[in-house]
Amino acid sequence: MVFAGQSARFGHPEQTLGITTLLGGGIYRVAERVGRARAFGWALTSEQVPAQVMADTSVINRLVPDDELLGHAGDFARRVACGPTLAHAAHKALLHSWTLGGTASADRDLFDLSVPLFATQDVRAGLESAAAALRAGKPRPVLDFHGRWRPHRAACET
Repeated sequence: MVFAGQSARFGHPEQTLGITTLLGGGIYRVAERVGRARAFGWALTSEQVPAQVMADTSVINRLVPDDELLGHAGDFARRVACGPTLAHAAHKALLHSWTLGGTASADRDLFDLSVPLFATQDVRAGLESAAAALRAGKPRPVLDFHGRWRPHRAACET
């Protein structure tokens, strides 16, 4: 997830030094989101791309006012960390598999990554609460997840 303030600008200044984008695989990670032609053009020119363009092309996920950036990012991080982290880890692994080998690769890994979740208390509680809410005609409740990738308990109490 990439959050950016509205005044942020992005670019590949490496070409002005005669090198490639080394840290984090800049050019090919951008190409993964916006396509080869646009990423190559930005790398060739070292163009300073406004945050709004990066949001419009899906390079960044959330564009927020500059003075609210840390708050938005922190709130999001806490919400994710206190959520179903085992499911988050499986989604991340599925997306990694897809990145490396496309849909066929992710299809091969889907059940190995997803089925073990059904043995967790988190999923049992989630399915039971969803069924009960449906029977009662009420919205599903917000659950307290206990996945093993979880921050200290105090971080999730609000």
